[in-house]
Amino acid sequence: MDEHEIDAELTAEGARELLAATSGAHLAYVMEDGTPRVVPVGYFWTGHEFVVATAVTAPKVAVLTDRPAVALSIEGGSGGPTSARALSVRGTARVTIVDGLVDEYVAAARKSMDPEAAAEFVRNCREVYAQQARIAITPTWVRFYDFGTGRIPGFLKDLTAR
Repeated sequence: MDEHEIDAELTAEGARELLAATSGAHLAYVMEDGTPRVVPVGYFWTGHEFVVATAVTAPKVAVLTDRPAVALSIEGGSGGPTSARALSVRGTARVTIVDGLVDEYVAAARKSMDPEAAAEFVRNCREVYAQQARIAITPTWVRFYDFGTGRIPGFLKDLTAR
């Protein structure tokens, strides 16, 4: 998928709202033993990459350093099938260790909490983390689904056309 196609998916009507509405996602990767993992993560979309922050001792840090291929799933809409929206991302992760808190980690907290709760959260995190791992995911493939508007996976479109 080329950069223009990726941008079109990420800026599609509804995709921008989904990215702005939530900072929760599921990250998938493959462990050293070849078994898959899916873990809930917080993320922040910078406009170019998805940033996930975690403890430097988290198992995914070592794994993603050696095996950077990942998938990210972001879902929204809880009003039944017609409000369901999802963003599926495949990409490459780059891990960097930073002193203190990852800037996007703080930004995600501020996005998802009221100002007072976010300030308290950040204060508490500063006491816990001397360092964090910044996982920057560059999208290589993206698809935005909006089931209410008929923007659905191709195999479902084919199935319903019969």
